[in-house]
Amino acid sequence: MSAAKIKVLCVDDSALIRDLLREIINGHDDMEVVAVAPDPLVARDLIKRHNPDVLTLDVEMPRMDGLDFLERLMRLRPMPVLMVSSLTQAGSEVTLRALELGALDFIAKPSLGIRSGMLEYGELIAEKIRAAACSRPRQSRPMPERAQAPLRAPLISSEKLLIIGASTGGTEAIRTLLEPLPANSPGILIAQHMPGGFTRSFAERLNKLCSITVKEAEDGERILPGHAYIAPGEAHLKLARSGANYIASLDHGEPVNRHRPSVDVLFHSAAAHAGRNAIGVILTGMGKDGAAGLLAMHRAGARTLAQDEASCVVFGMPREAIALGGADEVVPLEQIASRLMALVSASGRAQRV
Repeated sequence: MSAAKIKVLCVDDSALIRDLLREIINGHDDMEVVAVAPDPLVARDLIKRHNPDVLTLDVEMPRMDGLDFLERLMRLRPMPVLMVSSLTQAGSEVTLRALELGALDFIAKPSLGIRSGMLEYGELIAEKIRAAACSRPRQSRPMPERAQAPLRAPLISSEKLLIIGASTGGTEAIRTLLEPLPANSPGILIAQHMPGGFTRSFAERLNKLCSITVKEAEDGERILPGHAYIAPGEAHLKLARSGANYIASLDHGEPVNRHRPSVDVLFHSAAAHAGRNAIGVILTGMGKDGAAGLLAMHRAGARTLAQDEASCVVFGMPREAIALGGADEVVPLEQIASRLMALVSASGRAQRV
C-alpha cells in the first residue's frame, strides 16, 4: 500500500501563482494540492474541510492580511505554513515577521518572469513542502526577558570564533541563540540558507534584538569580537586570514549541496583556518549541508555542537552531522548559548594558566 500523499492548500490572491503552485506540486507523486483559496476567509473553511498537511500562504491579500491570518492560525490551529513572498525589501521584512509568528519557511516569488521563475524553483518548493510535512508546527515565541537569565561576559581571546550553520527553522533558532549573548562574545560567522534580498533584513532585525552587533558580511572585513556576520544570500561565506587577523571572504562560485550560501563551505574554511580556536554549531534544517564540514571542524580540534531533535523544527542537518560523528555534544536550542559561553570561558581560563 503506497504512502498517503502530502495534502497542500494554497492561499494566494493571484490566480497565476495558484495555478503554478498546483502545477508544480501535482507534478510530484508524493504530494497534491487538495484546494486553493484566493484569500484567508475562504481558506479558513477549506482548512476545516480538507485538513491539509501544509499551507502555502501569500502575504498581501484582500479581506485579511496574510500576517493577521497566520497569527490567528498559529494560535488556534498550529500547522506547517510556507509563506509565498516577493523578493523586495518590504517583502523580506514581512516574511521575517511571519517566521517569528510561526511560519516554517518561505517560497520567494520571482519579481520578473514569474512563470519561468516559479517553475525553476519547482524542486526547491517540493523539498520545502516535504520538510514542512514532517516538521513540528510551532506557535509564535514571545520576546524573551533577558533579565531572567543573563549570560555572564566570558573571558575571551580575539582568536576564538563561533561558527553557526542552519536552514529550515533557522531564523528563529539563530535569534534564540544570539539574543542572550553578551556584548563581548567571540566573533561569530553564520550561514543560513536564505536567498539574496532577505539576509540584510535578517541581519538588521537581529541587530535590534541582540547585545552583539549583527550585520551582513562584507568581503575582506575583519572579524571582530562582539560581532556576528551573516552570509549574504547568493554568496558563500568563508573564514580566511590576513596576517594575524581573521577576515570574511565571500565566494560567488557554484552552489554546494545545492545551496549558496552553504554551511559546509563555511565549516570547512573554519576547520582550515581556525582549527581548535573555533566552536561549530549546526542547527535545525533539512538535508545534510554542514554535516561533513562539522566533522572537518571536529577533526581539526574544534568543539562541535548539534541542536537536539526535540527542539529542531526539522532534524535533518543535525541528524546527519551526529550520524557522521561530527558532533561532540547534542544540546537543546535554549541551552546552546549558555553552553557556548561556558566553553569560551573555560578556554579563556586555560589560556591564562
